[in-house]
Amino acid sequence: MTNADPDAPRTAMPLGPSLLVAETFDQTQVTQLRHAATAYAYGAGLRGQRLDDFVLAVNELTTNAVRHGGGRGVLRMWRQGGSLVCEVSDHGGGIGARLLGARGRPAPDTAGGWGLWLARELSDTMEVESDGAGTVVRITTILPTPHPTPD
Repeated sequence: MTNADPDAPRTAMPLGPSLLVAETFDQTQVTQLRHAATAYAYGAGLRGQRLDDFVLAVNELTTNAVRHGGGRGVLRMWRQGGSLVCEVSDHGGGIGARLLGARGRPAPDTAGGWGLWLARELSDTMEVESDGAGTVVRITTILPTPHPTPD
């Protein structure tokens, strides 16, 4: 007998003031999460196209978790140094080696495979860990340097 939660997060996340959100979600919450991600990223300092790109990448990852990762997932977002980090995890069957190794843009007539490619293109870094117990995708975007105000 064990007290281990089979749905516990697969990775460690920061605690304290750098953590912006840690939220379990399913299909009914994807739109709500996109709006929340926009607010958190804006509050962290992202603006304009960088904000739009990051939110689209987050949306692709949450949508993938619902579609391919068992119908639900966990979204975590935090500040780390000068970056904003978003991690989406699920407990699906994992991503196949062929798709994990693909770095090129999917063919225009391809129905699937766009989500990870878009997330990679729209963020500064992307890391993927996947096996039969699920997938964890972590993306980062560099936050703008605040400009000091003159005295």
